[in-house]
Parts: sequence; structure tokens; C-alpha cells
Amino acid sequence: MKGILGKKIGMTQVFTKNGKLIPVTVIEVEPNVVTQIKTVEKDGYDAIQLGTDSIREKLSNKPKMGHTNKANTTPKRFLREIRGVDVTNYTLGQTINVDIFEAGEIVDVTGISKGKGFQGVIKRHNQSTGPMGHGSQYHRGVGSLGTMLPMHVLKGKKMPGQMGNVQRTVQNLEIISVDTENNVILVKGNVPGAKKSLVMIRTAVKKPDAKNNAADLITYVEEVVEDKSDEKVEETTAEVVEDQAEVTEETPAE
Repeated sequence: MKGILGKKIGMTQVFTKNGKLIPVTVIEVEPNVVTQIKTVEKDGYDAIQLGTDSIREKLSNKPKMGHTNKANTTPKRFLREIRGVDVTNYTLGQTINVDIFEAGEIVDVTGISKGKGFQGVIKRHNQSTGPMGHGSQYHRGVGSLGTMLPMHVLKGKKMPGQMGNVQRTVQNLEIISVDTENNVILVKGNVPGAKKSLVMIRTAVKKPDAKNNAADLITYVEEVVEDKSDEKVEETTAEVVEDQAEVTEETPAE
């Protein structure tokens, strides 16, 4: 098990070498610092705490600064634990970079979903509407809330309420590319969260040892477009020259 904290930048698309389009989420990963190491003997479980996104000391407080000073680092905006790791491979104050992952690895990505405010049952729970005719008098209501017995609303009843803004994890996503120069990871598909929100990338729980073949992964869109456009321009130019030559030969001189 391994993991790292990053920031969701947005989505784009890339192409494989055989021309297949892949939608990807761009995750910017600043260097993470190990701010705490927990062990079974001391804390009851093995885990590491990672910190990212440095902030000014003015925006922190003494307890937080004392915590990060133990790791010889600046105050951090985000601190998150990752359990199930081999703590012997980490040291306090160690820096973890984007190269901890490789293209083709299968990961789980956790984030806070977009908040959508107070919503009704049709949007929140995908329930069906009533007849939309004018005499229906029931269009988008909640419906029956209880039964004859036990004469009260049962626990767990799907009701209107706050939608979104909850922690969600998308499992078994494939890493398409790891850009060590720009500290960016491209993950296939979409991940929960708004732009610039915090996400956690971890080794897949269900497929911890799975890894796809990264030999035929992406070539960037600009390369594919330029290659194809150059070929089309050359072919079009050749056809125009041939057509002009034929017209010149067939046109009789006046």
C-alpha cells in the first residue's frame, strides 16, 4: 500500500499510439512530507501522515507549527493519514514525489464530491415523477412516508436533503501517465471533487498488485494532430498540383 496527496486540476483527453481516445483527470501533486509515523506499539495501528500545500506561519497556530517542526518542514494546509503501509520504509520528514507511482498501475482516488445544496428526492435519489397533467395535483412530491404499522417513518427512508459534499472513493482507476517534470499524474476517467480540491491517490484495495502494460500508452494530442495534419497537407498539395497540370494540358491554346 502506498499513497500521495494531490490537487484536482480538471479533465482533458489524450490519445494512444493506435489512435484510441482516453479521457483523463489531471492531478497536480506537490511534494508530500511525512509529518508523522504511527506504529502498532504506540498508536495501535500502522500509518503515515502526509502533509501538502505549504502555508505561511501567520495562517497557522502554535500546535500545528510544533507538529510540523518535528518533521523539519513548514506548516501544511492539508494533513491526511494513509493506513496499511509498511512504516519501515518511511522516515519522519521524508519527501514523497510523484514518481512513487508508474504508468499502468491501478489506484483508488478519494475526494469530496461537489455540493449541490438541498435537493428533492427526484434529483437526490433518482425517484420517478407523478403524472404531469394539470389535474394530477402530484408532480414531484416525496410520496408515501410510512405504513399502517408501526405508524411512523421508518429509519433510512429516502427523503429530501443535502446532496453532495461527501467523501467518495472511485476504485480501480488506471494511471495513464506520470509527468515528473511538471509533478502531474493523469488518471483514466473522472474522480470526485471540484477543481483545485484535495484528492488522495492510493494503491487499489481490490487489485493491489495489478498493473497494465504501459508500452502502448499515450502519445500527446499535439503530436498526433501535427503528424496527421502534415500528411493531409502534403496529400492535398500533391493533388492540387496534379489537377493543375491536367487542366493546363487539356486547355487548348487560343
